[in-house]
Amino acid sequence: MIAILKKEINTFFASPIGYLVIGVFLLLNGLFLWVFKGEFNIFNYGQASLSSFFLLAPWILIFLVPAVTMRSFSDEKKQGTLELLVTKPISHFQIVLGKYFGAFVLILMALLPTLLYVYTVSSLGNPEANLDMGSTIGSYFGLLFLVGAYTAIGVFASTLSDNQIVAFIIAIFICFFFYFGFEGLSNYHIFGDLIYLENLGMAAHYNSMSRGVIDTRDLVYFISIAIAFLLFTKLRIQKQ
Repeated sequence: MIAILKKEINTFFASPIGYLVIGVFLLLNGLFLWVFKGEFNIFNYGQASLSSFFLLAPWILIFLVPAVTMRSFSDEKKQGTLELLVTKPISHFQIVLGKYFGAFVLILMALLPTLLYVYTVSSLGNPEANLDMGSTIGSYFGLLFLVGAYTAIGVFASTLSDNQIVAFIIAIFICFFFYFGFEGLSNYHIFGDLIYLENLGMAAHYNSMSRGVIDTRDLVYFISIAIAFLLFTKLRIQKQ
């Protein structure tokens, strides 16, 4: 598994994709948070807070994570190397985990530089260091688990087609549905008031963690989503 993880990371940085993913993520966040005028601009927010960043980041990651994971298995299938990979003396689940953690580590590398935002916003506060660290830490934990779930979905989507673009679009759709779809459907009261569809979506659990409260129910939710899609991925490659 470690060998596959290292291979994935080396592959990312042997081509422009690794640098591109990190660069695009930081550029988009930087433009929306510091340059473009609007609801996400920190200077227009009126207080020392990173709320706009944590509101924006999940939407950017919906596109960015599938861009990283789309080649995980689709590229192997297209080149005909998946059959060779599954014959290696490691389990199918170890192969899946190697691919998963390779993509997960790359996204974490893109998130790490955003810690500078914490220092910058804290310095801009009046008085200085007037930043709600509990909410900020909770929001970063929320992003961490959200990325974990997105990555598992993206890796699964890459098993559904040998075309990377198709895998990319499928992953975006599934990530979008799990993040916002349940919340959107809950507004129509399709199932009445007995079933709270909103709580089945990622947004509700992410927003809960963003308030600085680390609830085990939120952790179990994200971990369950990630494990479920990793198991689906394992089943898919077993059928190859």
